Amino acid sequence: MGRTRPARGEAEAGRASAGGRPRDAAIDEAIILATRKLLARDGYSRMTIGDIVAEAEVTRPTLYRRWKNKFDLVVDALDHGFRKQRDMYAVDPSALTPRETLVEAVRRLDPASFDPDAMILMGNFAGEASRTPELLEILRKHAVEPRVALVEQVLERLRERGAVNAGLDVRTIALLCFGSYFAAFYAGEPQQEIPERVVAVLWPAIATGAGPAPVHPA
Repeated sequence: MGRTRPARGEAEAGRASAGGRPRDAAIDEAIILATRKLLARDGYSRMTIGDIVAEAEVTRPTLYRRWKNKFDLVVDALDHGFRKQRDMYAVDPSALTPRETLVEAVRRLDPASFDPDAMILMGNFAGEASRTPELLEILRKHAVEPRVALVEQVLERLRERGAVNAGLDVRTIALLCFGSYFAAFYAGEPQQEIPERVVAVLWPAIATGAGPAPVHPA
């Protein structure tokens, strides 16, 4: 009977022992992506190291050479996503009207813009708040706060330009905009329309000299 295909970790171990080469970045990526997939599907508490190595097609020793426990691996898996999203935490208003600038900022609030499973993942972490509160705090710091801060900064710049009212509570407006994505998700509403619909409601109330709100089609 022919030998079955070795797991990725076994192949890596053979290369490392023969030539002392550094670990394979492709294996790191496979483990990280497997972890993110299982986090969305099963949640942190139900996900096991055994599940991860099976999904990534590696061995337990391969995983434990990189991460000492599940929590450290999950932190890195989250950071992997955060790093890929950092470019979205900025809006260039130079070619946009004030209203268009706010629409673009609200568009970048969408948690699912990078990862379609982001809503489920964030919901799973909220469910872990009593068991592993550190995970929710990491999510707040790296995924929620940068998005909310983006809208706050855009509103502050628009206020400096005299485009919106001086007395705005920019924090509350930013949180309302961010929360609109979760409300639409749970209500089964299309999220692609959120930026325009939200700003259509907000703009007449916050803009200096704003005209009537544009009529949104039913």
